[in-house]
Amino acid sequence: VMCCCGPCAMYRRSALLLLLDQYETQFFRGKPSDFGEDRHLTILMLKAGFRTEYVPDAVAATVVPDRLGPYLRQQLRWARSTFRDTFLALRLLPELDRYLTLDVVGQNLGPLLLTVSSLAALAQLALTATVPWWTGLIIASMTVVRCSVAAF
Repeated sequence: VMCCCGPCAMYRRSALLLLLDQYETQFFRGKPSDFGEDRHLTILMLKAGFRTEYVPDAVAATVVPDRLGPYLRQQLRWARSTFRDTFLALRLLPELDRYLTLDVVGQNLGPLLLTVSSLAALAQLALTATVPWWTGLIIASMTVVRCSVAAF
């Protein structure tokens, strides 16, 4: 997996000790970073040659947001760490399982394409007063692709 979820993850102590300095001094664009530490640690593990695995029988508990505001802040943090850590993982993609590679590409291209198509649609609507049908087509296509990846 590309992100071992913080409260649900377990690591070998020997593996963690090898990467502790890199993990504790997490920087992004020259500034200390304190978000997305679980994704960052997972990518450090993969870069060091360790495997990550999903264990479907595992049971874990965590606290989740129960209001919209905290939920949206959580999703923003997660999105920022996904985009940031994708740059760290780009060199890993050829070595990863094809599904993981496809998932990483989809996680990053999907929101980018959605943003670009939405902005272009708003511009077309504002400039020409016509409804951009292709925006709906792009969003539907992205949905089909993401669902296909999950089904695969």
